[in-house]
Amino acid sequence: MIEDIVFISKIAMKSSVAVLFAALGEIYAERSGVLNLGVEGMMLVGALCGVAAGLATGNVWLGVAGGMLAAGLFSLIHAFFSITLRVNQTLSGLALTILGAGLASFLGRAYIGKAALRMKVWNVPYLHDIPVVGKIFFTHTPLVYVAYVLLPLAAWVLLRTRTGLKIRAAGEDAGSADAMGVNVVLLRYLCTFFGGCMAGLGGAYLSIAYTPGWKENMTMGQGWVAIAMVIFATWYPFRAFLGALLFGGLTALQFYFQATGIEVIPVNLLRMFPYLITILVLIVVMRLDKTKGRGGAPASLGVPFSREG
Repeated sequence: MIEDIVFISKIAMKSSVAVLFAALGEIYAERSGVLNLGVEGMMLVGALCGVAAGLATGNVWLGVAGGMLAAGLFSLIHAFFSITLRVNQTLSGLALTILGAGLASFLGRAYIGKAALRMKVWNVPYLHDIPVVGKIFFTHTPLVYVAYVLLPLAAWVLLRTRTGLKIRAAGEDAGSADAMGVNVVLLRYLCTFFGGCMAGLGGAYLSIAYTPGWKENMTMGQGWVAIAMVIFATWYPFRAFLGALLFGGLTALQFYFQATGIEVIPVNLLRMFPYLITILVLIVVMRLDKTKGRGGAPASLGVPFSREG
């Protein structure tokens, strides 16, 4: 029984990391007032470029950096259209997803079936020897530990620092933030770029650490799940972690049922289960928040900023 719990919990941790990375980045973008629905496309770009950079350099960390940088630069397309040209952010984000998916599919053909670099599991000294807890939390690839550090750091910067205050101000009332000396345009560009880098990190995690190698559409909708988790979390990092862990836990149950041969639920429905539950949870959260206006969303989210009014 304990072994089963350890197995499910460990898989849940591994399965939640990509969604968590992408959700943290999207929280920053949306808190600054930029709605970016291109997360899925950026994750795919990050996954492909992570594999390509890793194979080209022979270094997994350069592969991760390549995936992050590529997705970050890709996100600037959305930033240019939504911040500088002030086009509809929803349409721009959807176009980014379509473009990213198309580019990754086309350019990734050369990498299908190729053996990619694999990030090795690193057991944290001493901590991995702790009964049960050690096996669940401290026997992963290093990117999982990066998530452990990034989560509290992202929350602290956003909620406890002057920089975080400026980001939140830009997302709540861009005009007032500008009047107080905040460079709203630059701040939104930086947050959108950060969101792209984090989505790329999530994609690179999938292709280098989680299931090494490039496979077409390998994100399997996790970018959309990340956006849903931002709403579920009401734009707070630690709540996003809980949402990502919920998704990871449901994914882990899928693996557990397949590994043990339990066929209580049809296989196809089992694969859909994490996404169906994510949608249901999102619907419940949105209905509960219906009486609170926008449910905690930044007041200027999706609203273009212009000094001319």
